[in-house]
Amino acid sequence: NDFLHKLSTRIIRENQTIVLEDLNVSGMIKNRKLARAISDLGWQYFRTILEAKSVMYGRDFRVIDRWIPTSQTCSCCGFRGGKKELNIREWTCLNCGQSHDRDVNAANNI
Repeated sequence: NDFLHKLSTRIIRENQTIVLEDLNVSGMIKNRKLARAISDLGWQYFRTILEAKSVMYGRDFRVIDRWIPTSQTCSCCGFRGGKKELNIREWTCLNCGQSHDRDVNAANNI
């Protein structure tokens, strides 16, 4: 709880706009290998704290739809490379040849 409050305060103070991706947490918990780790993280509580603090500090808070293919779209040229398995952590755009880390590319698109 203390960690989530300190982290959320730091994020709010350092940024004017905070954008989160709306994840299907209840669906992710159904995966037996990930259920405990996901449940322990407190993602929904963290989102609630961020939303409340963004109002307090006058920051812009946005949530993007979970169906937007942020990890499948090239952040350089906008080419949509198609669905990728979760074990594919890096990929190269077929259109522009740019190499991407899956998570960094998604963050850039968000």
